[in-house]
Amino acid sequence: MHYEPIDYSTMKHILLSLSLLTAVSAAAQVPVPAPPQGRPILLVGGNLHVGNGTVVPDAAVAFDKGRITYAGAQNGFTQRDGYEVVDVKGQEIYPGLILPNTTLGLTETESIRATVDEQEVGTMNPNVRSLIAYNTDSDIIPTVRTNGVLLAQITPRGGMLSGQSSIVQLDAWNWQDAAVRADDGMHLIWPQMILKLNPAEDEKAVEKRIKDRQTQLRELEVMFTEAAAYKNLPPSRRENLRLSALGGIFDGSKTLFIHADYGKEIVEAVSFAKRLGVQKVAVIGARDAWMMLDFLKQHDVAVVLSRTHALPRRPGDDYDLPYKLPNMLQQADIRFCLDYEGSMETAGSRNLAFIAGTAAGHGLTQEQAITAVTLSPARILGIDKDYGSLENGKSATLVVSSGDLLDMRTNNITRAYIDGRAFSPENKQVYLNRKFRGKYGMPVGVK
Repeated sequence: MHYEPIDYSTMKHILLSLSLLTAVSAAAQVPVPAPPQGRPILLVGGNLHVGNGTVVPDAAVAFDKGRITYAGAQNGFTQRDGYEVVDVKGQEIYPGLILPNTTLGLTETESIRATVDEQEVGTMNPNVRSLIAYNTDSDIIPTVRTNGVLLAQITPRGGMLSGQSSIVQLDAWNWQDAAVRADDGMHLIWPQMILKLNPAEDEKAVEKRIKDRQTQLRELEVMFTEAAAYKNLPPSRRENLRLSALGGIFDGSKTLFIHADYGKEIVEAVSFAKRLGVQKVAVIGARDAWMMLDFLKQHDVAVVLSRTHALPRRPGDDYDLPYKLPNMLQQADIRFCLDYEGSMETAGSRNLAFIAGTAAGHGLTQEQAITAVTLSPARILGIDKDYGSLENGKSATLVVSSGDLLDMRTNNITRAYIDGRAFSPENKQVYLNRKFRGKYGMPVGVK
């Protein structure tokens, strides 16, 4: 056999090309989750937005082993030995934003059915758990983190009782590592009230729709009544998965999130839940909340407000009603937070900060708007002991921006931490932006 001599020069070029190709491919993939915090970190010089309405200029934020050890004025923290000091002078420090009611990680490409895993067949699925379907390798997750969203409530869709949501942090290897609070709430899609919008619709067809809705309400009544009784059985005898899953809404360990928009639906749904002994109730959507501020306050119902970036529902509504509704809830002292639900829901959830910015331009103060996407959702979701504000003892989950986080013109995350773990705020889109700006000789540093 004859062997050609090895051309080491050619081999060197091949290996170099392969290594470059690997680096480019890796840059386009979901970033590797960050390792645990290795040493104490101290951010100094930035303006600290605590999340509870307080702003501390020229602040210091220290954290170790994922927990905040100091958050306040820089001159109040003098012990810097052993800390990795990071100068963020002139920048803004915020708690990581919290996104409620989202299909992030359940849907990748809405037009490709195989990548959509947000609902089960059937109408009554209280035992469904969204957490185990959460895909940490979604390409969309890094794009959401780039705008400051670091935690999310992963929520199922479909049917009447869609199932249970869970709260996750957005930098993890798998759903087990991502879980912050598993099965935090049950989601009920309230049957829509029947409206005859088409004058030509046959009366019998309207009557049938009314009867179908009444049947749905009776089915809900039966299931909730049975579940309330079932939770009193000894654990060894609880074999019905659907009824067992509903037990938490009666002892207060889970929140019942009711998806409803119209005023009459909200009153009907909340009254139904309270009558049957549900302990914690929140309404998702609630676009008619302005009509029943007293009712919501009286029954201590939290509101997860959707579609702030939307047209008014009725021709006679104020043109800016969706924009100023957050301030109306704030003035009425109703517990509320903001979410993103609409067309392109999963990908559009990266705009959560800008929804808060719109609310800040229509009545809310800047700090109230920040609270509506940080501490308020943390309280409604039951994770405010650890997240939602930058205070001593809480999780070091925060972002640093060179400009106003709520303004799309200046939002620019320079540093981000989840439980003290520093990770890159870049994503596939940032990589592609840099790639093609380089191709055409454009400045790469422009966002």
